[in-house]
Amino acid sequence: MRTFQPKASDIERAWHVIDADGLVLGKVATEAATLLRGKHKTIWAPHADVGDHVVVVNADRLDVGVRKAQAKRYWRHSGYPGAIRSETLESLLARDAPQVVRRAVRGMLPRGPLGRRMARRLRVYVGPTHPHAAQQPQPRAVASARRS
Repeated sequence: MRTFQPKASDIERAWHVIDADGLVLGKVATEAATLLRGKHKTIWAPHADVGDHVVVVNADRLDVGVRKAQAKRYWRHSGYPGAIRSETLESLLARDAPQVVRRAVRGMLPRGPLGRRMARRLRVYVGPTHPHAAQQPQPRAVASARRS
């Protein structure tokens, strides 16, 4: 039996909206990465880009634990000696909430050109509105409310 190779004519890209209000960051990122890769489709292949477009709204209202917000650090380096900078999740969430979601999803995508192409179809917004109503995105339920 031969392995199925998806062709360009087989790919149909849908639009999905994930409302991150009160959801755990990792669960939102996992769902978004799955949709971007296309693993929910029957034509999925690991080497092919068959994923959908994903819009994440309410990125600033994620449910992040206090300990995680203070302990998790994001690092960046300019390439110069001694020029490494770090920032906590708490401060990055306050300064640039969409960046937190983008970084979490990006870490779950393949490395290289394929992953970069998939990451371009991710759109993250702070508020509950987005400018993609013309594409008629379908709401995607994520069952990940933190248990009390």
